[in-house]
Amino acid sequence: MTPEIMTVLMFLTLVAAITLGHPLAVTLAAVALLFGLIENGFNVPALLDLFVNNSWGIFLNYTLVAVPLFIFMAQILDRSKVSEGLFDALYIVLGGLRGGLGLAVIVVSTVFAATTGIIGASVVAMGLMAGPALLRRGYDRGMSAGIVCSSGTLGILIPPSIMLVVYGGLTGLKETSVGNLFAAAILPGLVLSGMYMAYVLIRCGFNPKLGPPIPMADRTATVGQKFTMTAKNFVPPFGLILVVMGTILAGVATPTEAAALGCVGSLILAVAYRKLTWTVITQASLSTARTTAMIMALFIGGKLFSVVFLFLGGGDVVADALLGMEVSPYVVLAIMMLVVFFLGMFIDWAAILLVVVPIFTPIAMELGFNPLWFAMLICINLQTSFLTPPFGYALFYFKGVAPPEYTMGDVYRGIVPFIVIQLVGLALMITFPQIITWLPSVFFG
Repeated sequence: MTPEIMTVLMFLTLVAAITLGHPLAVTLAAVALLFGLIENGFNVPALLDLFVNNSWGIFLNYTLVAVPLFIFMAQILDRSKVSEGLFDALYIVLGGLRGGLGLAVIVVSTVFAATTGIIGASVVAMGLMAGPALLRRGYDRGMSAGIVCSSGTLGILIPPSIMLVVYGGLTGLKETSVGNLFAAAILPGLVLSGMYMAYVLIRCGFNPKLGPPIPMADRTATVGQKFTMTAKNFVPPFGLILVVMGTILAGVATPTEAAALGCVGSLILAVAYRKLTWTVITQASLSTARTTAMIMALFIGGKLFSVVFLFLGGGDVVADALLGMEVSPYVVLAIMMLVVFFLGMFIDWAAILLVVVPIFTPIAMELGFNPLWFAMLICINLQTSFLTPPFGYALFYFKGVAPPEYTMGDVYRGIVPFIVIQLVGLALMITFPQIITWLPSVFFG
């Protein structure tokens, strides 16, 4: 069969297997095995040699050591309840504004995103804390769900993000090193957070019923008390962020070394908050092992899939189809972004990265695009995958921990404006690439 037919059949088989509900890592590896055997005439030893050589390269990738370290740091911070004190403080400081409690959720989620890098931890923590609080204060259920889910997804973009570590380990390009990706993601993450806050402030300003301010009777804290509460609960996690990110951006430590430093810092914070127990350490370690195993299994399955796909000539088929179009390079970019957005509705972000990055990155470079800028566009686009039905993970994380008053209809209704905001943000990054490229140029030239 021709490479074109094999390419189409391989993708259709993958989609069909995922639709049937099979585990994603096993599905990727199985599809790779099937089409690899078909292509090489069922030469099993040769295919196994190909698989072993490429899988072994993953485990030799020093950058990926940062993955379990950042996950462990996130788990310790999650269990030390760092975000709870910050949420209570900001609730008092901002609660007098229309939509103020929603703004507090977004600010806390932004800070929490910079200390965890994991979507599940951010959305679950804020769902447990803010979900009932927003409901008690009369916030619209759709607005509340949208605020928690969308701000929680910032954890996959704002450094130290596991997705950025995985991306940096995938490409092997100097331009898309983990340090460059971390620097490039800071401003886009803050811009998106600011856009969420502006939306909540404007919507609730015109319609206070969506997010009423807290009653005057509850506004008893003095200015000094507000300042003390905020400083006490904001400075420790923010200091940890500065230490982890500062050592990377200053070139003092590699991302892996900075991740280890972050683990030590998270343990110190847990001691300071009197939350460090043997149970916390055991649960954090087990959760880290499970999450790391899941990510590495996906990594291997995705690697095998991409190796066979390129072996079949699928990469050339896609490149020829896109580069052969007599259109503006930005039309081709829009097509690639649309493909990533569509895949995000059905497939986990790790699998998407492992499938599309080896195919799309050479095309982007052929079109003359900055690989760091292009990488960040993919990562921003993938943030929407946690919100887009039918398989938006953030939606199910929130529904799983939210009070029963929140229906799935409320959740779906509430996230639509925030998906639009994210797409507007993506368009903003395309139009003004300096938002992405400025900080890396400052720190790394």
